[in-house]
Amino acid sequence: MDVSVLVYDGVFDSGLSAILDVLAGANAMRGEIPHPPPAWQVTTIGFRRRVRTGAGHIVTTEPAAEAKRADLLLVPALAERRPDDLLAHVSGHASAAVRNLIAETRERGTPLASACTGTFLLAESGVLDGRKATTSWWLAPVFRQRYPAVTIDETRMVTTSDGVTTAGAAFGHVDLALAIVRMSSPALADLVARYLVVDKRPSQSAYTIPSALAQSDPLVAAFERWARQHLDEPVSVVDAARSLGVSERTLQRTVRRVLGTSPVRFVQDLRVEQASHLLRTTDLSLESIAGKVGYEHANTLRILLRERTGSTAGALRGR
Repeated sequence: MDVSVLVYDGVFDSGLSAILDVLAGANAMRGEIPHPPPAWQVTTIGFRRRVRTGAGHIVTTEPAAEAKRADLLLVPALAERRPDDLLAHVSGHASAAVRNLIAETRERGTPLASACTGTFLLAESGVLDGRKATTSWWLAPVFRQRYPAVTIDETRMVTTSDGVTTAGAAFGHVDLALAIVRMSSPALADLVARYLVVDKRPSQSAYTIPSALAQSDPLVAAFERWARQHLDEPVSVVDAARSLGVSERTLQRTVRRVLGTSPVRFVQDLRVEQASHLLRTTDLSLESIAGKVGYEHANTLRILLRERTGSTAGALRGR
């Protein structure tokens, strides 16, 4: 497979390095498994011979036109975490050439892949419209509002939809590169992950901070504060809406628009976050913790913890 890795001004250094290192590792380890896949021919491409990364390093590239011969175009993230500045950059003149290359590459039917803030470049280019995608969990509310034609699932670490693969926050670039290797050889991907000491991380849910997501909207932020004050009580969306001075429908629609989930499910996320914290920092029994986060039966909490974090209560306590 010929892989073109796009390097542009301000690219996220660790994301770029992770992609190159994982693919180089896969090439180096191919001989250690039976029936190895063909090697990956990786070329870093750009719009100038020398490109400056987000951390100020200089990367030498081949012409961007090399993407025409690629079997896959990889777009690492932009080194920008502030939502307003991120949107201004991906929609502005500075990234016009990047957007055009992405759109032209997809028009030829060439698969695309990106992670973290790089997924905004894909979305801004229109190649994610009508597809499923993931991105950095903390940028999901901004992404959802900016690109309503994209079905976003920020809980996923990696997702592929009709030839376009996207991955989650920052070091999701590692997961992205491993997913690309796995498409050719699951055995080789597992071997590379073991050498790099990378755990399987199918979901970003365990890393999500609900309060950070809630700050994207004043009403959602107020609902989050109300929910935390009533975390040990039965959830009543009607009572929450009345307390916040809005209709139940307004609260439901706002939470869904900003967070892509229901108020009840968001409260469950808050409960999981608090229960996980208590498991790690106290000796309280699971039954006691369940009561503190609004569950009558410990087994209900046990199931929810496993579903949302991918870990058992015992494993969370061990951390």
